[in-house]
Amino acid sequence: MDEDFDFVVVGSGGGSMCAALVLRAAGKSVIVLEKTSLIGGTTARSGGVMWIPNNPFMKRDGVEDSLEQARTYLDGVVGDHNDTPGATAQRREAYLVEAPMMINFLMDEGIKLDRVSYWPDYYDDRPGGSEQGRTVVAELFDVNELGEWKAKLRPNFISMMSTLDEMLKLRFIKQSWKSKIIAVRMVLRTIAAKLTGKRYVTAGAALQGRMLKASLKAGVAFRTDSPVDELIAIDGAIRGVVTSREGKPYQVGARLGVLVNAGGFSRNQSMRDLYQPGTQADWSLTAEGDTGEMILEMMRHGAAIAQMEEMVGNQIAIPPGMEKEAIKPVVQGVTAAPHAILVDQSGARYMNEAGSYMAYCKGMLERHRTVPAVPSWAIMDEQFMRSYMLAGTMPGSQKPSPWFEKGFLKKADTVEDLAALIRVDRTSLRTTVDRFNGFVARNNDEDFRRGERAYDRWLGDRYHEKNASLGFISRAPFYAMKVMPGDVGTYGGVVTDNNARVLREDGSVIEGLYATGISTASVMGRFYPGAGASVGPSFVWGYVAAKHAAQSGIETV
Repeated sequence: MDEDFDFVVVGSGGGSMCAALVLRAAGKSVIVLEKTSLIGGTTARSGGVMWIPNNPFMKRDGVEDSLEQARTYLDGVVGDHNDTPGATAQRREAYLVEAPMMINFLMDEGIKLDRVSYWPDYYDDRPGGSEQGRTVVAELFDVNELGEWKAKLRPNFISMMSTLDEMLKLRFIKQSWKSKIIAVRMVLRTIAAKLTGKRYVTAGAALQGRMLKASLKAGVAFRTDSPVDELIAIDGAIRGVVTSREGKPYQVGARLGVLVNAGGFSRNQSMRDLYQPGTQADWSLTAEGDTGEMILEMMRHGAAIAQMEEMVGNQIAIPPGMEKEAIKPVVQGVTAAPHAILVDQSGARYMNEAGSYMAYCKGMLERHRTVPAVPSWAIMDEQFMRSYMLAGTMPGSQKPSPWFEKGFLKKADTVEDLAALIRVDRTSLRTTVDRFNGFVARNNDEDFRRGERAYDRWLGDRYHEKNASLGFISRAPFYAMKVMPGDVGTYGGVVTDNNARVLREDGSVIEGLYATGISTASVMGRFYPGAGASVGPSFVWGYVAAKHAAQSGIETV
């Protein structure tokens, strides 16, 4: 080896720095190798939310939860299936036990965390579901605290100096004085930050910024622009990696093991064509490093894979000029709000439009197998346009003229004329809108039960009369916008055990090889039980892997 550490971490996303902190607390040397030029992975770019049942902030705020309640919920939502080996009952139990312990560890390390005040589980109506939510996020972080490393932190998709909780409430600025007060508070915070030389980042950048600061203080070594090309196996155990340094192969030994947290394969179109046909890498919101080569490298060493057809869908729209942009507008709440629906290319509704982003995009792809539904069309009226945000624009604002000129946003005086513009049967769309309006009049979506769950109402408009998710589509002009099944990560990968060790097809352990994050087959199986159900497991399994490596991992002489 050209260099040796106790533990090598491949990738700098969610669980990487958590694992590094655990090993450093145990007195072990750790290096994090990141192939891109920026630290933080897709986690830094994301909302940075962790789904942590029975977390200490729930206890602090008097929100009911327990191991038993969380187990009931996960058992009911995820269940036991032969084709989801990443989500066995034993792994789900390990996750539920270890998750709050991981949060306590991070707080002991000085990471400032809190909960979002109200973010319902995505299936809150199931037994054990939490209406208040089980989310954990980081507090705002002054990136200047990173010193020279601040330029290495991957930026977040939110540029405003606001907490995620504030951003979730800001969308009601037309309806709520509380939201207007939040907007004023954000402006004052921005002014104060400029006067004092602070630069706050939020969401995933705040989480990863805090993790990076703590890791640097703890003595973790970081190297960017350091892709890992090979895992080094000696006598059947993984003992190190081959990376590159100054353009040459460079071997780094790992006395206690290697943790792979290199993301999924969202940016690899050939892998998507193989495992997720009909999806596109250009629709992904993941970081550019999510190209799947480390999954392939672990497979070369005999790793079993599973759940590769699953992804964490996130519905997107692509305005003119943003086709090649890394960040595209997420339109999750558009068709969950009153005065809007989603239809396929036949003009029919086919799902509860207020479901979770993963369920939403799975529904699109499943529908597309029998009826063209990629893209689908969001149908809205003038009431929607005056009240709600659309693709990053404020309620009631004049939409950019290229949106209409390029056909991104269609506009017509009647539903029938709108149908003609989007090449949908006029009678079909008219029938769909009339049927939906009938449900609104009866305050009961008889087809898909939209608006009945707390999550539906949270995603909609809590200030809307009668139902937060149902409103007539009746006031001209009418609008249509294409919606695509984007993603924030794939959801399958190598199969790991209760200690995050990578397994072969026969169930045996590949000694010295650990994995976490979306490089693995998710412990959540084919479902997304709540906000942060990919970032949370990345942190938890990184924590578990590091504890196992520190206590009983292989050690070479």
